[in-house]
Amino acid sequence: MSAQSAPAYKIGIVKQVLSGDTVVIRRQPQGGPPPEKVITLSGITAPKLARQKTANSDVETKDEPYAWEAREYLRKRLVGKEVIFTADKPPNSATREYGSVWFGKDPSKDENVTECLLAEGLAKVREGVRNIPQLKRLVEIEEVAKSQGKGIWGPDAQKHVRDIKWSVENPKAFVNKFNGQPVRAIIEYVRDGSTMRLCLLPEFIPITLMLSGIRCPAVKQDGVSEPYADEARYFLESRLLQKEVEVILESVNNVNFVGTILHPQGNIAEALLRQGFAKCVDWSLAVMKTAGASSFRQAERAAKDARLRIWTNYVSNAPQIAAKDKEFTATVLEVINGDALMVKLPNNKYKKIFLASIRPPREKNNGDEETKNSPRPKGFKALYDIPWMFEAREYLRKKLIGKKVNVIVDYIQPAKDTFPEKTCCTVISGGTNVAEALASNGLASVVRYRNDDDQRSSHYDKLIEAEIKAQKAGLGIHAKKDIPAHRIQDTSGDSAKARKFFPFLKRAHKTEAIVEFVASGSRMRLYIPKESVLVTFLLAGINCPRGARPAIGGGGMQEAEPFGEEALFFTKEKCLQHDVAVTIEEMDKAGNFIGWLWVDNENLSVSLVEHGLATMHHTAETSEYARAIKTAEENANKKRLGIWREYIEEDKENERDRNATIQDRVVNYEKVLVTEVTSEGHFYAQKVDLGPKLEALMERIHQEFKNNTPLPGSYVPRRGNICAARFSVDDQWYRARIEKITEDKMVHVFYIDYGNREVVDITRLAPLPPGTEADAPFAAEYVLCCVKFPTDPDDRAEAVSAFYADTLVKKLLMNLEQRSTPPAVTLVDPVANVDLAKNLIKEGLVLMETTRDYKLLPLIAEYRAAQDLAKSSRLNLWRHGDITEDDAIEFGVRR
Repeated sequence: MSAQSAPAYKIGIVKQVLSGDTVVIRRQPQGGPPPEKVITLSGITAPKLARQKTANSDVETKDEPYAWEAREYLRKRLVGKEVIFTADKPPNSATREYGSVWFGKDPSKDENVTECLLAEGLAKVREGVRNIPQLKRLVEIEEVAKSQGKGIWGPDAQKHVRDIKWSVENPKAFVNKFNGQPVRAIIEYVRDGSTMRLCLLPEFIPITLMLSGIRCPAVKQDGVSEPYADEARYFLESRLLQKEVEVILESVNNVNFVGTILHPQGNIAEALLRQGFAKCVDWSLAVMKTAGASSFRQAERAAKDARLRIWTNYVSNAPQIAAKDKEFTATVLEVINGDALMVKLPNNKYKKIFLASIRPPREKNNGDEETKNSPRPKGFKALYDIPWMFEAREYLRKKLIGKKVNVIVDYIQPAKDTFPEKTCCTVISGGTNVAEALASNGLASVVRYRNDDDQRSSHYDKLIEAEIKAQKAGLGIHAKKDIPAHRIQDTSGDSAKARKFFPFLKRAHKTEAIVEFVASGSRMRLYIPKESVLVTFLLAGINCPRGARPAIGGGGMQEAEPFGEEALFFTKEKCLQHDVAVTIEEMDKAGNFIGWLWVDNENLSVSLVEHGLATMHHTAETSEYARAIKTAEENANKKRLGIWREYIEEDKENERDRNATIQDRVVNYEKVLVTEVTSEGHFYAQKVDLGPKLEALMERIHQEFKNNTPLPGSYVPRRGNICAARFSVDDQWYRARIEKITEDKMVHVFYIDYGNREVVDITRLAPLPPGTEADAPFAAEYVLCCVKFPTDPDDRAEAVSAFYADTLVKKLLMNLEQRSTPPAVTLVDPVANVDLAKNLIKEGLVLMETTRDYKLLPLIAEYRAAQDLAKSSRLNLWRHGDITEDDAIEFGVRR
């Protein structure tokens, strides 16, 4: 510097301190980005900072003593401050300039940075300039620092060298180590508006950090940057570059860390969003450990609405929803798969809604094209065959069915191709977001969207966060093992399969079930968890009008019968997808089960009749619910409810004469041999003409086991299997079906050719010889037509004993009277020419059961005369007088 020349003072703001003797100063802009100058302090040299190996340099260096302290001395005093400086560019320098910097704006009063560094022992005068007269003062200051042993002149200078860890071996473990606790750091370099280089303190660990939840336009080092990339970087640099902050490390993305910067003046990421320099990133928002996802979304929305910077050309694709349709309350009637609900609105209309941004469990394939395009197997049922679909449906069913929920419409997905329009909503039940609860339990996945797609849940970030937690815990669809499998038997339309389940279901007094589908007011499909079976179920005791239904063989829809639709919706609201209890009494020819159903201890047959949506069927007259149904019908008639609204009383006898077609009773006797009588009064019989075939089969089985004795215990029994069992009375082998296996290895078997049952040890079972399992059972189950055995255990035991004695070792004649389940028959002893049922009624051991099957009226008349005789003679059941008045319903008799 010439002694005669006057220095040219300039004003600027210090952007960055590169080392103890080099700073970057921004000039006051005159329009456009502010120009920058790299100023190296003249006449001194500061200790050099450590350098890492790079692609251009294989040399790694350590700090010189006090290099970090010198840099920090300047950083703390200069960064972001307005200073005055001089600068000259030597002829041999491309960018670097040399000069002086003052802490303030007045060189005559304020401290000179160079002199302060020398005084603190953080720099030394350059050897080549020590003899220049203008720099004599610098040499004097250095000598004073030397004499005082300050900084680099001190005896412990070698202790002031940093131990820098240039890389992190296990980034994920490094993040977990801090467990969301703030870490001190200095921002050393800004790559773009959302990515920077930090130095973590006090361990001096340099890392690259991406701001959680956002992404700014990228700055291209060797090409054209994205629009507003430089402005976003400047926005961050001017506020945080080389500032000491606290950072929360939240995740890892490849080799970069993801985290949040804490600053007293607010969240820089949110500021970038609000100014239109950044957009939200879904996956990154989900890993944030600090609350802020909702505020980020609001900041982004404000920038979008104002069309700021990157949103200049933004056009929302979210449909406009009227305020009156935006939020409403509804009652949940049905859960459809795991992502849709059928709800009833306050105006009694029905609406199908979908959970916003949620996808139910889906089928998994092997990834090959053949698997992807292959048709589903026959009988495939998505609810049971797709893993976790049933669990998702059950989770919602148990929490929502019949409950009121608050619905917020988030967006409406327009119709596309063959898919109709979908109303996508957030559903709140008891303060819980239903979709979030599904995702947190691993029972649904969250839909991923493009950043510019606004059609998403209003709680989208919570959904992503819940899904990530479920993934980490390996819950539901994210589990690697213990995948649930539901092997469901469907008896609908398969009478043979239904017949296998009927005995078990009938024996159970009440069976727990779930109503899966309602076809009409009295017809539905039930899932019975205990047996893992789907059945078609018809309500007993009532005639219910049918709703509209597809015509048989195609050809459009058949119109609903009067009040058929009302009955359908009544039953749907009462029991669809509810837990119910059923008692199964009969099975028709099509394999449909008939019985009684209770929902919340309410008999649905009685309820339908009570509301005028059904009438009493003649079969109900002998049931224990006859009085309740009749009373309900009479009350509905009096109130003119439903089908009784325009009812005109008619002469029922005349109506019967006009409409009923009475057929003669057909008598076609078969010779049978009764082999077993059950405690309920049912019996098993073999047809005499099949006797030789049965004897040949038994001889073959006995001979086979005589020649090839099975190894005891080698057979593994399974419920429902047909095998050979060794009868305890004669120690011979017979065909048997396994009904139950107890924990103590005892097996309940049913001898299919004789109708008797026994509990045997597992060692008394063996597989049947080949070819002996194909023949149908030789014993079939029957009941006596128009006969009701007493409900009192002692009376019933006496009647069963008498019946057994009448049939023992006798060839009888049997006539099929009604094709019920089991079939109702009459038995005649050909030797004594006696109807056995009539004989039991005549002796007062059983009761006559009435029926409206007109072809049986002559038989009913005979049985009634026999009962009147027993009653007048006070035999057995009638010994205490007429029991029909008080006990008619109990015994199934109606006068």
